[in-house]
Amino acid sequence: MTASPAISIAGRQIGADHSPYVICELSGNHNGSLERCLTMVDAAAATGCDAIKIQTYTADTITLDVDRPEFRIQGGLWDGRTLYELYQEAQTPFEWHAAIFERARQRGVTIFSSPFDETAVDLLDDLGAPAFKIASFEAVDIPLIQYAASKGKPLIISTGMANLQEIEAARDAALNAGAAGVLLLHCVSSYPATFADANVRTVADMARRFGCPIGLSDHTPGTAASVAAVAVGACAVEKHFTLARADGGPDAAFSLEPTEFKALVDDCKNAWASLGAANYDLLGSERGNLLFRRSLYVTADVKAGQPLTRANVRSVRPGNGLPPVALDKVLTGKAARDLTRGEPLDWSMVG
Repeated sequence: MTASPAISIAGRQIGADHSPYVICELSGNHNGSLERCLTMVDAAAATGCDAIKIQTYTADTITLDVDRPEFRIQGGLWDGRTLYELYQEAQTPFEWHAAIFERARQRGVTIFSSPFDETAVDLLDDLGAPAFKIASFEAVDIPLIQYAASKGKPLIISTGMANLQEIEAARDAALNAGAAGVLLLHCVSSYPATFADANVRTVADMARRFGCPIGLSDHTPGTAASVAAVAVGACAVEKHFTLARADGGPDAAFSLEPTEFKALVDDCKNAWASLGAANYDLLGSERGNLLFRRSLYVTADVKAGQPLTRANVRSVRPGNGLPPVALDKVLTGKAARDLTRGEPLDWSMVG
């Protein structure tokens, strides 16, 4: 499939012909404080990101308060915790949402969220969210995707753990249910993800396969994977954000601090701008430097009639003399007149 036209979120075009759309994910790093969350919105907006994203669930809407083995996390950052415990800590309470959305709008930055059930979709729709984000773990929840899509807004769908058939099913479900376009994000659902697992070349492959804009949801440390993804065609990047990793928080270990996130925004935008197009013509910005190409110059005084040799003619900068390719022919000749060290050589000087 060929790439589809760009989608639009809050008037911002997202696609291959547009600067990458950088999404700042606040997640649960508010650490249970609305005031901290609002401060995070302020700090995120100051990075120049295109959008801020939160998550809309409660522990009861996303899991069950059950202590069976399958409800307990094994390994990783959250080893030993039950899902219910983790989500109780990480949730962004529904009653905070209006204040968070209002703060983002005051700061002039787009805000939307990941809903995890139909009540979350309804809340976000009532708040005027311009898009919905479907998390990787929900990419197989076709009824949720269909319900979110029925609101007629764009859907962003992360694809961690999903195979080709599941990605296609999620995309088709969204479009068939009325979504105003789909943005798929390549994602590795590992927290944090390693660079070895990042496989950002998948971005370009997904663009060929799925006919819609493709981006990256990045859980690796730092900014390198995001910039690499932009270089291979990612038109959006999502990255987790915190005020300070030292403050802790469910996702702090793989989140960027404000100065780092600003660097991510700048690096992704500059990487895209630097891609340009294949070009072999002289650029206007290069024209002034033509003078400093190499050319043939007289490097020692030569009397008329004396042979021209490598001892008195050489290729140097600047570029006012004969081109270096003429050297072999020049060395078969003699000085047509007295030559002075530092003169650019031309054919009238070669006898």
